[in-house]
Amino acid sequence: MIRVLLAEDQGMMRGALALLLGLEDDIEVVAQVGRGDEVVDAALRARPDVALLDIEMPGRGGLETAADLRERLPGCAVLILTTFGRPGYLRRAMEAGARGFLVKDGPVEELADAVRRVLRGDLVIDPALAAAALSTGPSPLTDRERDVLAAAADGSTIADIAARLHLSESTVRNYLSSSIGKTGTRNRIEAARLARHNGWL
Repeated sequence: MIRVLLAEDQGMMRGALALLLGLEDDIEVVAQVGRGDEVVDAALRARPDVALLDIEMPGRGGLETAADLRERLPGCAVLILTTFGRPGYLRRAMEAGARGFLVKDGPVEELADAVRRVLRGDLVIDPALAAAALSTGPSPLTDRERDVLAAAADGSTIADIAARLHLSESTVRNYLSSSIGKTGTRNRIEAARLARHNGWL
């Protein structure tokens, strides 16, 4: 029996996934959580074979949680299931140790098959997303540029960003300028929009 942990912040979606996976003869959902910061504790208690993670959850995102699971419970295979089929997310998920990446609008049979395959050690990736990731290429942003651009995405002032990230205002300006140049955009709002669209933030 394949033991599965479900991490999905939408209760109805989480319940539907649990119900559908529970219909499979060889799959048992042993834990369900609605927040990313609850995943590791739940996984350490339930000892799942596969963790099915959403990317955007309150508390902690699925990409960061995947990296935590790899460190704390290396025997648990991670499968990312998301609404957001962005090339940068796929790349970051693989870097975090995920073995699969699927978008939510696929058939449930595909999901159950993916659970079995990642447990066997296969890499399971939505084909259209894999093609998009190859054509988009890796993120041109450094980790610090990404942090500053993410902080700027809500319209925060330079001073606010500097205070939040414990940087000088001139350093924030330099990171934003570099991000704008690397993304080929005209300002930080466009740069943040493009980076988010590509899954780099």
